[in-house]
Amino acid sequence: MSGGGAADEESMNTWRDKTSPGSQSAGFHEECGVVGVFNQAEAANLVYLGLYSLQHRGQEAAGIVSSNGDGLTSHRGLGLVADVFDEDIIRRLVGDKAIGHNRYSTTGQTLLRNTQPFVVEYALGSLAVSHNGNFVNAELLHDRLVRQGSIFQSTSDTEVLIHLIAQSHRPTLLERSIDALAQVEGAYSLVFLAENEMIAARDPHGFRPLVLGRFHTGGFVVASETCALDLVEAEYIREVEPGEVLHFRGEEYESLRPFGPAPGNRCVFEYIYFSRPDSRVFGRNVYEVRKEIGRQLARETAVDADIVVPVPDSGVPAALGYAEESGLPFEMGLIRNHYVGRTFIEPRDAIRHFGVKIKLNAQPAVLEGKRVVVIDDSIVRGTTSRKIVGMIRSAGAEEVHVRISAPPTTDSCYYGVDTPTRGELVANDLSVDEICAYIMADSLAYLSREGLYAFRHEGGGGDGFCDACFTGNYPVAVDAGQEHRQMRLFNAIEARNTGSRRR
Repeated sequence: MSGGGAADEESMNTWRDKTSPGSQSAGFHEECGVVGVFNQAEAANLVYLGLYSLQHRGQEAAGIVSSNGDGLTSHRGLGLVADVFDEDIIRRLVGDKAIGHNRYSTTGQTLLRNTQPFVVEYALGSLAVSHNGNFVNAELLHDRLVRQGSIFQSTSDTEVLIHLIAQSHRPTLLERSIDALAQVEGAYSLVFLAENEMIAARDPHGFRPLVLGRFHTGGFVVASETCALDLVEAEYIREVEPGEVLHFRGEEYESLRPFGPAPGNRCVFEYIYFSRPDSRVFGRNVYEVRKEIGRQLARETAVDADIVVPVPDSGVPAALGYAEESGLPFEMGLIRNHYVGRTFIEPRDAIRHFGVKIKLNAQPAVLEGKRVVVIDDSIVRGTTSRKIVGMIRSAGAEEVHVRISAPPTTDSCYYGVDTPTRGELVANDLSVDEICAYIMADSLAYLSREGLYAFRHEGGGGDGFCDACFTGNYPVAVDAGQEHRQMRLFNAIEARNTGSRRR
């Protein structure tokens, strides 16, 4: 991965701009999903199923790399898992070891060259890597590596890690991986695959989830969430602990803890939105956590109303909890179209609120004449909430009261979540009353930060969790220039999109 000749200043700036957190987003989006299977027949097929169950974590691209002990075989493509793979492709991915990746870009563009797992040849042989997270010092490492002669093929921060491994002088892949991971800062849950070994690792703060499972025949699986284990019928063993490195070779695995202790900073948004509700994340069932959050929301923000309506799908468990606690009926007043892809042909004659209507439809039979409490997990820019409130009013609702099962989102995430810039977050600039007026609701209330952790019946508040998107308190230092570069990229994308629409 290293080569002669340094990239010029223009190419370095291009990479730097592309590694800002996801400024293209209209709201929070999923991060990525990773799966690794070791010492199990049809490993690629099992990874495929695991990726299928983790599709919610990334829909831009997918890839699988397998090993039969005599080289790596890979296939990657843009789109959903079912679009990227078919039976013939899976059949060609031979071996009893495989890793996979679903991608939602938090750094880099949506290009095939950015699709993981990355596969490289280096001094010790073939190597593949899948990564969920974001390195906050990737730019500094990238520039250093370029000056030393490395040539980058992608705009993903994950490639930085590969170059660090390639440049390490340690004698084994395990030692080189630890050497490289010791140099990166930020969030990572990742899986490496070589011809005869697999390595799984989680950053010392534990930002992103990663779990370990075992097949009844003895092989192992690691995945971002337990729902992947359920589909492939693997027994859940435990979480991969923060700062832990698992080395799979032969019939068993070795657990190492090569890094010093760090404060726990698990992403609380995994509970609020990202994870599938049937998963067990950070030791708790996500569905139950979301219901308890909804109950607390009702305790804090009760209002006279007739029905409780969720914004599907992520708002459903919290709305159920709110309804139970408040004693109000739960109704599906908004129906989601689950078959909307990333692209569709928009009519030339504008349809009001088309972008939301293609995904959600309001039911007049449920909403007409009702005072409605609408439960959603977040308000990011406010544009979608404004359209949803308008749809509900158009369906005949007398009052619309919006309740958010999280505190106001005021700051960007730099740890592997695709978020708008801080300046584009409506709660960063406007008060709750001003946001309420903007989205045209009769009332608006957020869950308090203290109430967010009501699911922790043992107490402790937010200790052990990262909620920087609500507080601006970043547990791992972020380069002060990232916000500026993020805004610059956002403005460029907006200008490009505006120009496309005008044409």
